[in-house]
Amino acid sequence: MFKNQPKGLFALALANTGERFGYYTMLAIFTLFMQAKFGWTESESGHVYAIFLAIVYFSPLLGGFVADKIGYGKCVVIGMITMFLGYLALAIPTMPDLTGKLVMFGGLGLVSLGTGLFKGNLQVLVGNLYDDPKYADRRDAAFSLFYMAINIGAMFAPSMAKWITNWHLGKYGFVYDAANQAPEYLQALYNAYGLCFGVACVSIILSAVIYFSCRSWFKHADITAKQVKAADNKGDVVELTPKQTRDRIIALLLVFGVVIFFWMAFHQNGSALTFFAKKYTNLAITGPMRFGFNIFSLALIAASVYTGFATVQAKELKNRIICGLSTLALWCGAILLFLRMDDPIAAQPSDFQQFNPFFVVALTPFSMAFFAALEKRGKVVSAPARIAWGMLVAALGFGIITMASVSLTSPMDLGQNTQSILSPMWLISTYFTLTIAELLLSPMGISFVSKVAPPKYKGLMMGGWFAATAIGNYLSRIPSALWNKIPLMYNWAILIALCLISSIIMFALLKKLKQMTE
Repeated sequence: MFKNQPKGLFALALANTGERFGYYTMLAIFTLFMQAKFGWTESESGHVYAIFLAIVYFSPLLGGFVADKIGYGKCVVIGMITMFLGYLALAIPTMPDLTGKLVMFGGLGLVSLGTGLFKGNLQVLVGNLYDDPKYADRRDAAFSLFYMAINIGAMFAPSMAKWITNWHLGKYGFVYDAANQAPEYLQALYNAYGLCFGVACVSIILSAVIYFSCRSWFKHADITAKQVKAADNKGDVVELTPKQTRDRIIALLLVFGVVIFFWMAFHQNGSALTFFAKKYTNLAITGPMRFGFNIFSLALIAASVYTGFATVQAKELKNRIICGLSTLALWCGAILLFLRMDDPIAAQPSDFQQFNPFFVVALTPFSMAFFAALEKRGKVVSAPARIAWGMLVAALGFGIITMASVSLTSPMDLGQNTQSILSPMWLISTYFTLTIAELLLSPMGISFVSKVAPPKYKGLMMGGWFAATAIGNYLSRIPSALWNKIPLMYNWAILIALCLISSIIMFALLKKLKQMTE
């Protein structure tokens, strides 16, 4: 799994892990922060959330265009500095007035611009490592590992947000209560959320330390097609005919158009699914289900998946014994942590956002092993085919939450009240299914872009992938906008229909995409 990969992959993956930890700590509480501080409704906070996500993921298009001109590494560094300043602005305590809103929007703008310069170009550096024929056949596996590393940061983020929130509320004698609308409580709550933005500042610093200390591992990949030609080293550049260039760009645009609707559906985790957790889910967690709400138990289980695979794959008996014992120790540690938990425990709506990254980390080895086994049998599943299957699985995921919503009072009738009657397992099952869809679609989509993009447009095309994500992120506001206007089941039905239609379109395009990218 990790064997025979270039060292640069691990350096770039860890740098991204640090940055994503801060980003998802902020994102876990962002809509809740706006509701607590400014008194905004689900529709209003969901709208701002969607606009922010759209700009964050649209900005890599600009970042890629700039990087193709001045270099990927330069843009990554400028991006880290800009993101730090943005998170710092968000962390500044302000009043819930016009000044507070202007500071928040200014900080969000800097975070968006910095992410655009950082995120896509870091992934181009990863892709460039695999332009070397020595590593070319490991590109798909590399992006799966890279994507897994991103989610390690995301996995711990909601727990960090929860810990800071509980700690700050405790200073004022409060505990988290979704129904509490007292001004003193809300002020303590949004100030607690503000501290979470400070975590993102620290994470950017850690990311920068990793990036610069390990730069020698990937420095050779920090080169554009223009720079290669300037060095009279044209042999390293794949020369495409104008028709090949045009066909590849059209193929990528077709894929981008389809995945828009996946991201529209998938990015309900910070809005509609969080509102669902807040309004309808029983947050008093009892019995065995508590296991999933201890992030350290989840982390040990995720680690045990990798030691378990190492046990099976190890060629020497000594290594098998060591890995096997490590797996057993990790499980014992996870169980011990579980036994020390209170019963019941009080969860928060943001806690559910840790399940998606946990499932990504834990399921990545199974996904890689499954497709490797198919490949050995001569049944290679292309990236576009995986995207089509991913859309189909996403529809199934929202089918689960639809079943949970059958007998629930619609938000328009529920108002500001809560109906905490549902088992958390409904949301956990939804996140599990959506994660399978994500693993089929996202890392393979990024790998597809890095492989198919014409060399002189690599940054721009990687930005195009994120631009498609951005449009989907903006459209993700639709369920929030309709939250208090239509029955809950209709909201989920819209997402199911879009995923199914997109899957059908993608399956219909498979043959054409293969012809255009060969």
